Amino acid sequence: MVDELAGVWREQWGRLLALLVAQFRRIDLAEDALSDSFEAAARTWPRDGVPANPPAWLLTAARRRVLDRLRAEAVAARKEPLLVVDAETQEEAQRHMADIGGRPLDERLRLVLLCAHPSLAAESAAALTLRLVLGVATDDIARLFLVSRPTMAARLTRARKKLAVAGVPFAVPDEDALPERVVVAARVAYLAFTAGYAPASGPDLLRVELAGEAIRLVRVMRELLPPGPVLDALLALMLLQHSRRDTRTTPEGALVLLPDQDRSRWRHDEIAEALTLLTPWVGDAPPSTPYLLEALIASEHAVAPAADATAWPRIADLYAELEEVTGSPVVRLNRAVAVAEADGPLAGLALLHGIELPGNHRLPAVRAELLLRAGRNDEAAAAFDEASALCGNEVERRFLAERRAGLTS
Repeated sequence: MVDELAGVWREQWGRLLALLVAQFRRIDLAEDALSDSFEAAARTWPRDGVPANPPAWLLTAARRRVLDRLRAEAVAARKEPLLVVDAETQEEAQRHMADIGGRPLDERLRLVLLCAHPSLAAESAAALTLRLVLGVATDDIARLFLVSRPTMAARLTRARKKLAVAGVPFAVPDEDALPERVVVAARVAYLAFTAGYAPASGPDLLRVELAGEAIRLVRVMRELLPPGPVLDALLALMLLQHSRRDTRTTPEGALVLLPDQDRSRWRHDEIAEALTLLTPWVGDAPPSTPYLLEALIASEHAVAPAADATAWPRIADLYAELEEVTGSPVVRLNRAVAVAEADGPLAGLALLHGIELPGNHRLPAVRAELLLRAGRNDEAAAAFDEASALCGNEVERRFLAERRAGLTS
């Protein structure tokens, strides 16, 4: 019973919440009422049995709770109980379909695009999306973003209020504005994904649960929107990176670099899915699609049977194209690593000149590795020390210390 209800939560939360928001235009009431309906289900289903249509049962229960709250608010305010939503909105909520490009559109897309509104900061948008669209509990979101529950609860409350004050409509933008909003939503999803694989302060190197939720979000978006290179490439990129999750650390939690990972333990079904997603867009997508370029880079690692068989010149070329598109110093740093693999450490070191990443330990860490390969051990030791001083993650700091110690052993 618990597993069945958890499955309904996972699969139906976003759809049910979207229907409630479409009908009542109150995110706060809709979210509370839906949570209450799941709690009621946890109490009554073991006794009465699972209803024939669990989502319909939950939606009905949640609607009743919203109406009860609206009545209470109306009485408290000494107003007429304006509880009946206008006919057009009611009909829309019941139908919960619209058409864009001749394709049926679920109300969840409205919810995704609402959470990705440009008025919200990127981290707030990512947290709100996880909460509203995927139903991730506030406690879990706080843990995933490494903040306390009260901090995350306050952040979510501010985000909801900001949308309400701004009067953001619960609607899909017109065809001219939709592509840009989809790009914002994709950026929000990728932020959540990279938060799972970007080591933060503390003892945990990876938070694969957050990355998995971000992948689920992109799958929802792809289900609801017409096919396009942005979401296809983004999902492919995520799958390729996520496919290595079982090999990124040792059982003791130590960092395992890409060349040392056991490729037989990569999730090859996810790699195959990613490569299939990329196939229609290679050569046809706009050249300025960063997710496609990043996914193509990841695919070169995925298809190499061994580390020494990696097509580093091809990867270096793709990074050069990506740097031209983005102008990102992080991309330049990654390009330097690829060039070093293809043409030697001195070529990679030359590309590091002029990169500015204040407070980031990755630049001195890469410099240290390339100096070590070039035989300049004294300079490498100083760079390892600089990287360790800047690094906030215990696992990575321990790895850097071991590399530094190896210079004098």
